[in-house]
Amino acid sequence: MIRIELDEAALGATRIAMSPLRDAFCALHLQLPWRNPSWPYQEWVGHARAVWREDERLRPLRELFVEGRYEVSDFLLPRPVGTPDVYEELDLLRATDPAFVRAQAAVCYPGMADEPFLRPYLTDPQAACAALADAYAAWWEEAVAPCWPVMRRLVEDEVLVRARTFATEGVDALFSGLESRARWERPVLELTKYVEAEYAAGERRLVLVPLVFAEGCRLYSTDDPEVLAVSFQARGAAALREPVEPAADDRLGLLLGRGRAAVLRELAGPLTTAGLADRLGLAPSTVSEHLSLLAGAGVVTRHRVGRSVYYQLTDTGRSLLALLVGEGVLGAVA
Repeated sequence: MIRIELDEAALGATRIAMSPLRDAFCALHLQLPWRNPSWPYQEWVGHARAVWREDERLRPLRELFVEGRYEVSDFLLPRPVGTPDVYEELDLLRATDPAFVRAQAAVCYPGMADEPFLRPYLTDPQAACAALADAYAAWWEEAVAPCWPVMRRLVEDEVLVRARTFATEGVDALFSGLESRARWERPVLELTKYVEAEYAAGERRLVLVPLVFAEGCRLYSTDDPEVLAVSFQARGAAALREPVEPAADDRLGLLLGRGRAAVLRELAGPLTTAGLADRLGLAPSTVSEHLSLLAGAGVVTRHRVGRSVYYQLTDTGRSLLALLVGEGVLGAVA
């Protein structure tokens, strides 16, 4: 269990930021041979594992991720800055302070200074980080980039919805709805991990990073003097899979039609038309038509955040789902 104590200054400076590099890192972790990804990732993982085995450009990454070597140093992942461009983050990796790399390598891999995989980070950190960034770029281009348009929508939706929750309901509402593997009891945020550790935010601000590929790989960066970064699982990873035909005994589908029923089920939290289309494998125009009819019936409502329009269930919609499907959705994030 990881316990992070957050004072009022850290809580007040909390922000939510995207990081495609962290998602690429977690995707890498998820496809490792000893992992067993859940169904949303199974179609993706076959191709990803072939890339991991066969692409020699990934050698600097493969050397760091062998079975039994689980330590993740902060120098592998620069501070999240909220950019949707992975190459901006890779430029930050290339510019990592050599002294920081050496210090992190010594702390994370004690007694391993003579190991071939680690020696470059001690003798020539700048060149080692450049090689690592090139390997990340190859991994991104071959395994992650094809999914990025869908992933970006999921993460942008998560950032906007979480930011709205924080602004309108406060940090307690933000943390209480974060995910099942995180627990908030003021002033401590607990993360379920296989290690035991305790940290205090001190003067640092907290950055929450939603990730599509976070399954089984919660990241927390604690060595940055200004930022304490914690990742969490973004909703909607099912958008990575092929659409599944609904069951024949679908009472909601019989009442509303399968398309509108599918839209209604996905609205456990606020989503845009494009976000719903990604998850369901439907054309945005089709989803828009379904949403208009559902809004007219009073089972969904819409609100604008910036340039995006978000839809969510009304109390009537939640009651309809609970009655016909047995799905309790009263705890949806507003």
